[in-house]
Amino acid sequence: MLKRTCLILAFIYSAFVAHAQKSATANTVNKITNAYLAVKNSLAADDGTAAARNAKELFNTLSADPGKALKPGQQKLLNGYLDKLKYDSRHISEVTMLDHQREHFASLSKNLYEVLKGLKMNTATIYEQYCPMKKAYWLSETEAVKNPYYGKKMPECGRVTATLTPATK
Repeated sequence: MLKRTCLILAFIYSAFVAHAQKSATANTVNKITNAYLAVKNSLAADDGTAAARNAKELFNTLSADPGKALKPGQQKLLNGYLDKLKYDSRHISEVTMLDHQREHFASLSKNLYEVLKGLKMNTATIYEQYCPMKKAYWLSETEAVKNPYYGKKMPECGRVTATLTPATK
């Protein structure tokens, strides 16, 4: 009876630890995604100051060892893109000139898409969208297009090219 109780407690503890680890990982992915989306929305609104502020938040999140809660394969994937993501987010955060920010945003978007697609940890649907005028992609939390490359000049220029569905719980 004691062995059985210990075994049950060990199983419950293992399940709890696994759930807590998965929650921590999802929280990290959500922080990165939300900071990125804030940059995207700032650029779509032609607000270089807000884009810089939000990119700084993204850079700080990426710099805080975001891979520590990930499994080894996921850590390897993230680490393969982490320097690129930090490079672009840092550059966006250092200026308020929209043209320069949008230049780095294209690379940031491409690399973050690869990370999110590979990790499969997003808790919300993410849409990859494409601007044929800029020939560049971005990620969005909505299916409705809000173009971050042309902002208020051409807010609806683009289309959805892929959908990352939420990870199963």
